[in-house]
This record gives sequence, structure tokens and C-alpha cells, in this order.
Amino acid sequence: MGAGLGHARVIAHHGRVPAPDRPEGPALLPAILPAVLLLVVLGAAVLRPRNLPEAVFAVPAAGLVVATGAISLDHARAEAERLGPVIGFLAAVLVLAKLCDDEGVFRACGAWMARSARGNPKKLLTHVFVAASTITAALSLDATVVLLTPVVFATTAYVGARAKPHLYACAHLSNTASLLLPVSNLTNLLAFSATGLTFGRFALLMALPWAVAIAVEYAVFRRFFAADLVPAAPPEPDGDAPMPVFALAVVGATLAGFGIASAAGIDPAWVAAAGAAVLAVRALLRRETSPAAIVRSAAIPFLAFVLALGIVVRAVVDHGLDDLLGHVMPSGGGLVDLLAVAGLAALLANTVNNLPAVLVLAPLAAPHGAGPVLAVLLGVNIGPNLTYAGSLATLLWRRIVTDRGTAVGLGEFTRLAAAAVPATLTAAVVALWAALAVVGT
Repeated sequence: MGAGLGHARVIAHHGRVPAPDRPEGPALLPAILPAVLLLVVLGAAVLRPRNLPEAVFAVPAAGLVVATGAISLDHARAEAERLGPVIGFLAAVLVLAKLCDDEGVFRACGAWMARSARGNPKKLLTHVFVAASTITAALSLDATVVLLTPVVFATTAYVGARAKPHLYACAHLSNTASLLLPVSNLTNLLAFSATGLTFGRFALLMALPWAVAIAVEYAVFRRFFAADLVPAAPPEPDGDAPMPVFALAVVGATLAGFGIASAAGIDPAWVAAAGAAVLAVRALLRRETSPAAIVRSAAIPFLAFVLALGIVVRAVVDHGLDDLLGHVMPSGGGLVDLLAVAGLAALLANTVNNLPAVLVLAPLAAPHGAGPVLAVLLGVNIGPNLTYAGSLATLLWRRIVTDRGTAVGLGEFTRLAAAAVPATLTAAVVALWAALAVVGT
């Protein structure tokens, strides 16, 4: 989430984001440089050489595309203004999560989930799937990544279970389970108006693909992590964690406010900021934190990376990517066409990130009906599980997990992705095709 419905309506009304003038003559460097820099930035985000922040590579790349004229200063400024709500939302949610951690919310929630799982890692995985799917669908994927992932850390430690299956579930479901509602993901918000559907019919058409995708993911996880879902010797219990009632009330009000704000056309960033401000003021008055600690929890280098990535991607799009995709976009609404659209969207999401992918593809798919637009959403929401760089949620999840001392190996991540993504995406597209045939648009 992070941007309101207004921008999505602008896209739907005009058909597509206005493209700037293409470079004329032999201006080869400005045309090729953005694509090269994008590959460098995404590669550095995945590999993180010397554990350097992603922004170390992305910010200079953004400056270079502006300095060389690959993107005009006006268009760079416009991209920054468009991404401003996204960045503001991320910052507010990160601060909120850190303050909740200080209040003991994650420890208390982890203890509760551990008791409900009764020491069974398989049952715990089921609970994580249910929780992550519900939170992502109703409260946005950011809530799953930022709020639920630390809960899973605490819960697996309490149960004595191996953390990997449950942590990977948070990452995958933050993307896969964001299919259900227009407010579940920023990609959905940006494409919602282009579908021409009402809120209810959008949810009705996506309900079956959402349920099928989650079911396939669960089956893959049970098989892939079979060796990790065995009971281990739990640590000595240290008693029930005290329930942080005030912090939980603030979190509950904040999460509920996301849906209300989106329906009212209010940017969810303001709701997240209000929740963070309430906890911050309380913690400062009680001298449980400091202004410097609050600023650090906003992860400013990561926010700079998001902004810089958007500018680099905009430069790539400005130099013909949207025109190229317009020539290969299928024009039908049959099963084969929907599979092709979803596959194209997944490929593009893993190449340039799912946010720019939906901005490019949704207007191209809209003239062919709601079905192809919904297929684009299947591709840009499920497809990003294939690589770290596919979505901001996955990059943010990786940052949270590694900061807490858990290694995320590229090989294991890729093997799980290869097992889960093709099967999940194919099954979801077939389910969408069936839903379109039964419900209609």
C-alpha cells in the first residue's frame, strides 16, 4: 500500500501514464544507460556486496540517469512525488513496528501463537499461513512483512521449531495473499480503477484465485520443508509475556484505519503515521526511547533505495519499454491469453520490480477487459516470489530477517521459488478463468 486511489483513477481515465518525448537521433547512451544501471541496482540489492545498504548503489544510479539526460529533471521530480506516499507509508510502518517491539507486542503475540500450536511445528505453519493470509488480504502486505515476521521469530523460538518454513511463509504470503481486495497491495490500488469493477465484484472474482493460490503454496511448503517441520527440544519456558494492551489497541486501530482510509480516499500513510506518533509520544514521555532511535527505525537508507529505484525504472520506461510491451500484450480473454498475460507480468515484475510493472501493464491490458487486468495482478503479486527484487515487500522482509541474525541463502530461496511460483501462478490463473466464466464482469 502507500498510494491512494487518486493516482489509479488518473491512470484509468487517461488510459496510461503520459510518456515523455523519446530521444531522437544517435542518443544511444541515454537510451541504454538506464537498463544497465537497473541491472546493477537490482543485482546489488540481491547480493549486497560487503553488506552495504541497497541505497549505496541505487542513489548514484538515479543521479546518473538524471545527469546524463536519460530522464529529465521534471520527470524525476514527478516520479519522486508519485512515490512520496509509498515512502511515507513505509517509514511510518517501520517506526510503528519498532515501537511495538519495544512495547513487547511481538513477544506477547509469539507466546500466544506458541500456545495455540501446542508445540507442533506443522500446526504452527498452518497458523502462520492463516494469520499471514488474513493480515495481508485485509490490512496490506506491509503489515505481514513488518508486524508478523517478528512475531514468527518469537513464536518459533518459544515452540522450539525451526524458523525457516514459517519465515519464508511470511515472505511468500505477503505477495501471494495480496490478491483478494483492492486495498491489499499498492499494485491492486493502482490497477483497481482500470478493471472497471466495483469493490465487491473485484473481491468476488479474486476470491477463488486467492484461495487456490494459498492452498497450492501451503502444499508446496509442507513438502519442501518436510525435514524442518519436526519437533525440537523447546527452551525452558520463561512464563507468559505480559499483554501490552495499549500498544495492541493502537496497532488494531491503525490496521483497521487502513481499510477505512482507502475507502474514503485518504492516503493510508496518514493512518500509519498517526499510529506511530501515538506510540512515539508515549514512549518519549516515559523515556523508553529517544528521537534518534525513532529516526533510525525509519530505515532511511532503505527509503532512499526505494525512491532511487523508482527514478531509474522510470528512465527505463521512458525509453521505450511501454511501447515494446504494447506489441507483445495478448489481446484476448481466453485461458491461454490470461496465462500469457500473467506470465508476462511475472517476468516484468522480476525484471523491474512489481510496482513499475503494474504501472506499465495495467493500462495496456485495460482495453481488453477486466480479466486481463486481473491476470496482470496475479503475475505481479505471485510472480515476485521468484526473486528478491520482485517486490519491495520481499526486499523489506529480507532486511528484517537478516537484521535479526537469520541467513537467507539465495540458493534455498530460488529452489523454493522454483517449486512454488509456477504451480501457484498457473493454478491461480485457471481459477481466475473459471471465476470470470461463472461470475462475469
